[in-house]
Amino acid sequence: MKRNEEKLSEEYMDSNPEDKPVLVIGGTGKTGRRIVKRLRDHHIPVRVGSRKENPSFNWEDRTTWESALRGTKSAYISYYPDLAVENAAKDIADFSAIARKNGVNRLVLLSGRGEEEAQNAENMLIKSGVEWTIIRCSWFCQNFSEGFLLDQINHGEVSLPIGDVKEPFIDAEDIADVAFAALTEQGHEGKLYEMTGSSSISFEEATNKIAGAIGKDIKYNHISIEKFEEMLKKDQTPRVYIDFLIELFTQVFDGRNTNSEVGVQEALGHKPRSFDDYVRATAESGIWTIQNA
Repeated sequence: MKRNEEKLSEEYMDSNPEDKPVLVIGGTGKTGRRIVKRLRDHHIPVRVGSRKENPSFNWEDRTTWESALRGTKSAYISYYPDLAVENAAKDIADFSAIARKNGVNRLVLLSGRGEEEAQNAENMLIKSGVEWTIIRCSWFCQNFSEGFLLDQINHGEVSLPIGDVKEPFIDAEDIADVAFAALTEQGHEGKLYEMTGSSSISFEEATNKIAGAIGKDIKYNHISIEKFEEMLKKDQTPRVYIDFLIELFTQVFDGRNTNSEVGVQEALGHKPRSFDDYVRATAESGIWTIQNA
């Protein structure tokens, strides 16, 4: 399904005479800021959902939810810290009810593969009565360049509690493309897109690909979960995020998500970007610079 982007923008605006904005929750995060850029590039009004905006949005402060939703046409939902955490499903159910009450007629949810609590949250959205699309994703490529692994790579040593298990890493650019389509086109309602890269590699293989692209040695260490937790505490990582990462590496990364899926192809009509494509582009950006090596 090839999209004519100029025509898409015109059709979307024509169907929204009130010129209502799209709410992008987590609009400064990995996927959110990419979606915001796409919407703005197409002259579609955007409301960025974050604590620093006005009106502000904070998952931990329910009083902010309705003011952020009020007057919007649709919303992209990125839940912090992750849909796998306790109470996420209830929050999604309550948020969806508020959205419906305020006339928001389309919700696009970012979800994760192989996470029971995340799938409970998906079910809450499906039952909400609001037009929905679910984007269920594998681990982001960008966690190596925009997440907690960036510092490790830049210091020449990646330490994780995972060995040979492989993951079909997904590029956040593909996620943003699918979310943008789901927010602005017809035909994505009621769809669950399981999105991955086209092939699976281990974390050590991913690290080696990055090392090769920047011409530096990066050591990969398979460490215990206890040592991993100590490392996160030393870095002053919030407890809720530590708990999420421990669950991720001890339960979700057990091989259940090794297979690739075709969600990008289904939504956009073309294959996803490869991890090699991501590495080349990111290496050219200069964000990976080895320190103390």
